[in-house]
Amino acid sequence: MKCPFCGNAETSVVDSRPADDNTAIRRRRYCEVCGRKFTTFERVETIPFFVIKKDDVREKYDRSKIEKGIVLACHKRPVSAEQINNMVNDIEKTLFSREEHEARSSDIGEEVMKRLKEVDSVAYVRFASVYKEFKDVDTFMSELEKLKED
Repeated sequence: MKCPFCGNAETSVVDSRPADDNTAIRRRRYCEVCGRKFTTFERVETIPFFVIKKDDVREKYDRSKIEKGIVLACHKRPVSAEQINNMVNDIEKTLFSREEHEARSSDIGEEVMKRLKEVDSVAYVRFASVYKEFKDVDTFMSELEKLKED
């Protein structure tokens, strides 16, 4: 594994342990040249998964897009990085456990909203306002009323 700091290919594994509910291996590595440590994750390679966008274009699934959306929604909220990681892992389990190797972006958005609603209602409303493209205050208030009822 190439060192991200100096580019040296001679690195050694210092520690290995299970991660993400035993779906990955976390490895601490040490660079023989610069002496710095870094972490890598090893996951099982799966059949490519595709997302069907609103305009019916298919694109390869990208975990970082879900993470980015959740992180933005949780900005300055009491939601830990571990909670965010767990939400993304849960969403991926739901998606990848299907027989199909693709999902509509709307289905993914609904999964994100479901997880956010359980963790932080403000983050949920933030995400929903962008995801559902609220056009006016009435639509926004209607979503808040639904949230209050739950």
